Amino acid sequence: MCKVIIFAGTTEGRQIAEFLNRRKISALICVATEYGEQLLPASDTLDVSHNRLSEPEMESLMREKGSPLVLDATHPYAAEVTENIRKACEQTGSPYVRVLRENTAENMETESLYAGSVEEAVTLLEHTKGNILVTTGSKEAEKYTALSDYKKRVFLRVLSLPNVAQQCAALGFEGRNLICMQGPFSMELNAAMLRQLDCKYLVTKMSGSTGGFQEKIEAARSCGCIPVMIGRPLKEEGISLIQCKRLLCERFSLSSQAEITLVGIGMGSEKSRTREAAEAVRGADLLIGARRMVQSCVGRGQDVYVEYDSEKIGNYIRLHPEYEKIAIVLSGDTGFYSGARKLLQVLGNQVKVVCGISSPVYFMSRIQKTWDDTILTSVHGKHTELVGLIRRHEKVFSILGTSDGIAELAEKLIASGLKNVRMYTGERLSYEDEKIRQGGPEDFLGYEADSLSVVYVENSDYEKLPVTHGISDSAFLRDKVPMTKEEVRTVSLSKLRLYEDSVCYDIGAGTGSVSIEMAVRVFSGKVYAIEKKPLAVEVLKKNKAKFGVGNLKIIEGMAPEAMEDLEPCTHAFIGGSSGNMKEIIRLLLKKNPCVRIVINCIALETLSEALQCLKELPLTDTEIVQIAASKAKSVASYHMMMGENPIYIISCTGIGASE
Repeated sequence: MCKVIIFAGTTEGRQIAEFLNRRKISALICVATEYGEQLLPASDTLDVSHNRLSEPEMESLMREKGSPLVLDATHPYAAEVTENIRKACEQTGSPYVRVLRENTAENMETESLYAGSVEEAVTLLEHTKGNILVTTGSKEAEKYTALSDYKKRVFLRVLSLPNVAQQCAALGFEGRNLICMQGPFSMELNAAMLRQLDCKYLVTKMSGSTGGFQEKIEAARSCGCIPVMIGRPLKEEGISLIQCKRLLCERFSLSSQAEITLVGIGMGSEKSRTREAAEAVRGADLLIGARRMVQSCVGRGQDVYVEYDSEKIGNYIRLHPEYEKIAIVLSGDTGFYSGARKLLQVLGNQVKVVCGISSPVYFMSRIQKTWDDTILTSVHGKHTELVGLIRRHEKVFSILGTSDGIAELAEKLIASGLKNVRMYTGERLSYEDEKIRQGGPEDFLGYEADSLSVVYVENSDYEKLPVTHGISDSAFLRDKVPMTKEEVRTVSLSKLRLYEDSVCYDIGAGTGSVSIEMAVRVFSGKVYAIEKKPLAVEVLKKNKAKFGVGNLKIIEGMAPEAMEDLEPCTHAFIGGSSGNMKEIIRLLLKKNPCVRIVINCIALETLSEALQCLKELPLTDTEIVQIAASKAKSVASYHMMMGENPIYIISCTGIGASE
């Protein structure tokens, strides 16, 4: 059963036919020429006819097909055909929709040129190169002599009458530049003539169905020749191609079958895009992405949805099945700190991924540095302990996310004693106003950069990070504040089972020896050092500055009250509880039922309190270890072993971890 009749005289008409064919919606496609028929796909869904129909014949066809939806996608110059279609629809009660060509004025350079008169057409052609086939008749011939090189470029086709030939010859049109022939001309003959004369332009008037207009246009398209049309298209009301597809989706309850591509577009400018990425962007009818991304890519006739939230993007695609090719544009490369990960989770693995040039690859080439031994990271929208990475690595690259990011990093480097490092910064990478600078941290104090910039730091005096826990006790500032000793600290931290992105509490932090060791290891995480004594807090601050651990936050107060407003932790070390052991553990479990806990007990009363907690609270994976360490001390010419206080190390995990 025919559900749609399309009168297709334009590219839009062919695209609608192909859209229906892919969705298996039966349709009759009426075209004006055999060439137009050849452009359509062979299909059991589409019935194609190239017979020209009068208005009564259109009525008869519509009644025969049961008055289906009629889409008028004829050329804007085919006013007579459009009027006949309208009348036929009125007489048969068939729904009529006019599909207009989109952005006609913008399409001039690639599809056709429009002129209100021959004189205007000549003015347009004066600024072009290539041969011209003129089919506007002998009466207008003299006007083309205004072209500076008309005797070479212009090929005039006129009627084969002696007086016409004589008149044109007098104007300078002669030899192979004067073609005297009687029409009508088929599309094939027009095309053969354009190829033989190597014409880049074809000039014609809007002459309706009787003047061979459609055959000329089809011939020009088949040869890659640009039509120059004399006259103006009718100012009509109608809908665009994409609106037509949306109407068809609603009418026939069609769901999305879009071909979705995640495209890494490089730094932003077109020149930093790979050819594959450029083709994916150019071929899309819908672009999705952050505003800066889509603005750098959008082309003529493309729709845009400005969004970077994966769930919203997925919903939008489902609600708009009219789009067939969708490009979701992402900065840099899809695999380097990109939104591609979440999009793939939402959209499924049927999505195609096109890689791009990432910011470190581009930037390091611009400053003539290799990057295979560089730490690559980002602080854009995420927490990263950048100063700690710079302290412990020779080369670090990072994406920054704020305009004061470079200045803030410079301040932190100086405060952490890293004023001798070398900084390289990049802004607006790949654009005409790209800016690349280098210098020491002092050179970037107060510097306001582009909101999305990058930095590369070289630290020739970097500190190598030990493979295991065990910073020497002598490395910490202490004063008169108790400190968890090196041997006990090493065992306690190993029992905590930290990850690089863990969120940790050090309760009763003292000097911060455990906090510092944690912060060094969880460089992508956070550490909260909770301490009630003012002297210990001051020592903590000094040790934080000495070791340059920006991911360590000092909380002054008594636990558990001081923990109330903190984010849940994944790991907690309890070095001092002030008699509040049970309340502290209860709050830890409330915040995170799966929390990993290590408790150090010196006094037997503390041990007893901890054991009672193990019995009463939902804890599992319990282990108790006693450490009794001794260190040698020189006495005259001898070494005497001096024992430290024995420590009980209790480790356990919230029972939620096993559920």
